[in-house]
Amino acid sequence: MLMVKNPPSASRRERTSSHDGFLRYRNFRWAKIAAVICGISIAAYLMIDVQPHPNGGSAEGYVLGTIGALLILWLTLLGVRKRAMTRGRWSLKAWTSAHVYLGLSLIVIATLHTGFQFGWNVHTLAYALMMLVILSGIWGISMYGALPKALSDNREMMTETQMLEALRSIDRQLHEAAQPLDQENADLVQSSLEQDPFGGGLWARLTGRYSNCSTRAAQAELRRGAAFRPKLADDPLDRIDSLLERKGSILLRVRRHLRLKALLEIWLYVHVPITFALIAALSAHIVSVFFYW
Repeated sequence: MLMVKNPPSASRRERTSSHDGFLRYRNFRWAKIAAVICGISIAAYLMIDVQPHPNGGSAEGYVLGTIGALLILWLTLLGVRKRAMTRGRWSLKAWTSAHVYLGLSLIVIATLHTGFQFGWNVHTLAYALMMLVILSGIWGISMYGALPKALSDNREMMTETQMLEALRSIDRQLHEAAQPLDQENADLVQSSLEQDPFGGGLWARLTGRYSNCSTRAAQAELRRGAAFRPKLADDPLDRIDSLLERKGSILLRVRRHLRLKALLEIWLYVHVPITFALIAALSAHIVSVFFYW
């Protein structure tokens, strides 16, 4: 029996495509398609000689508006599409690439649909919300392009679970090492053990600034006290200082990890709600056009 093999060039193309990110999918296939759509839209807008110039209420405006509305509805299906894993032409990578570039093409399509006529009305509101959705999407793409490598570099071959376990291990060692201490110094160590190391709210997580860090405060206070006491051999405070230094280093890494994850995810808390607001405004825009104009 003869076995038919893929040509070497086809195999190379498949391997290259499998390693490309969604932005470079199939040598920027969807970027080229979106560019063609934008070019046709601009050419049609400029070539049609009518007075007044094409706008949302003209035949050309209705065509562009219909294309834009259908694109918006299709783009919202990405969240549903993520739940189905398939390969090939309609893989998630291909769908995401199309989502990005066709979403960007809406800037041209929707702007030409408006005929550059804006005002304090639901039509301009829908356009403004669409632009906010697109801008938040651009921010998300930039985050996905830059942050995963930063996350990997920060972990240094450790998983999030391993980092947290290392933190718990140091806390156990601190608890044991603090047993011989006097009450004042033991309370400083206890404050480090009791404080939630990741408390401080969303702002602290996004900025990575934990101004009330008990670990840092305890170490600083113990070091100030060390300046006024004689140096002793096997001083338990030396071990405490070493453990607090290690804990501070791991805390810095974990908090940086959480900050990068938050930056990677925070745009969705803007992108998704505004998308729903856009659909509501778009529905009001369509209803008002067909029933009140």
